[in-house]
Amino acid sequence: MPHSLPPESQQRLRAQLQDWATELGFAQLQVSDIELGEHEAYLQKWLDAGYHGSMHYMTRHGHKRSRPAELVPDTCRVISLRMDYLSEDTRPLEILAAPEKAYISRYALGRDYHKLMRKRLSQLAQRLQDSAGRGQYRAFVDSAPVLERAIAERGGMGWIAKNTMLINERAGSWFFLGEIYTDLPLAADPPQQSKHCGSCTACLDICPTNAFVGPYQLDARRCISYLTIEHRGSIDPELRPLLGNRIFGCDDCQLVCPWNKFARSTTEDDFQPRHQLQDRDLIELFGWDEATFLARTEGSAIRRIGHECWLRNIAVALGNAPTTAAVIDALRSRVDSPSALVREHVAWALQRHGSSQPPGASGALRWRDT
Repeated sequence: MPHSLPPESQQRLRAQLQDWATELGFAQLQVSDIELGEHEAYLQKWLDAGYHGSMHYMTRHGHKRSRPAELVPDTCRVISLRMDYLSEDTRPLEILAAPEKAYISRYALGRDYHKLMRKRLSQLAQRLQDSAGRGQYRAFVDSAPVLERAIAERGGMGWIAKNTMLINERAGSWFFLGEIYTDLPLAADPPQQSKHCGSCTACLDICPTNAFVGPYQLDARRCISYLTIEHRGSIDPELRPLLGNRIFGCDDCQLVCPWNKFARSTTEDDFQPRHQLQDRDLIELFGWDEATFLARTEGSAIRRIGHECWLRNIAVALGNAPTTAAVIDALRSRVDSPSALVREHVAWALQRHGSSQPPGASGALRWRDT
């Protein structure tokens, strides 16, 4: 059963929580109740439309995603934490405009945020438990069926915008979220009452693949982040030219958002770019063998896609790059890849450059259903 706390204890704990969160590197802390009925209905409508694509995990767990007390019994409050991740001087627009360069979503340039944030959240939960002397706590960072943006909006951290990102009016959207589920009835912060996107449609208009079917509605099957990270099969040939040089994720809808003029640079050393991945040539990255890929992506969110999808994504980007002898040579070096998936995308890229495979190559063109 949820524990009771007198008002003075709630106020004391809340003040301590804020201090501890700041000490642990979090930029903001909000407390929400668990009333997510509106978001549950939206999620079901989204799933019914098939917009989740091959992310079948979104259909599992029943209502646990939208009913926190079913995921962790007796939960009555969720503590949401924000951690900013954008590094200074990564020049995203400049890299996007250079087709020979590899664009990697800015959240993935540094250390994998899951491990770092989960450790900090666990430390915060332990301090809360020690101070309160009672209660249960579970920390999550993309590690369970949690509607983190809905919960954060419910706690007043910001609003879910037209691009489906959470936007904070003082910090934009370049941040990670983490949660602590608890049965302590802390005073909940007032929910975000309104959305402040106004008539702006910059995020909807800029999307390279037209993944937004309307404001606040994303068809993940056309989203570049989904195609390059979550999707493991063949990328739809009609969408490949639209990916440009984006090989891991996409930031376009954040880059054009006016609210991101308020975004704050991260102070976390672990979120600084590793191995110069903010500015690397496609040809160079395409040359990484699996051992090199694993070594260079150790501790990185990039590793989760694996070497095969890494090569698939770069093959598409090379197909979209200017035609040069170096690009064609790089693609031809992979026509005999042991992976049929890689061979398929390499063959497509070579066709884009008007080049055939060298005699004897076994990399036949094979279209596969997405």
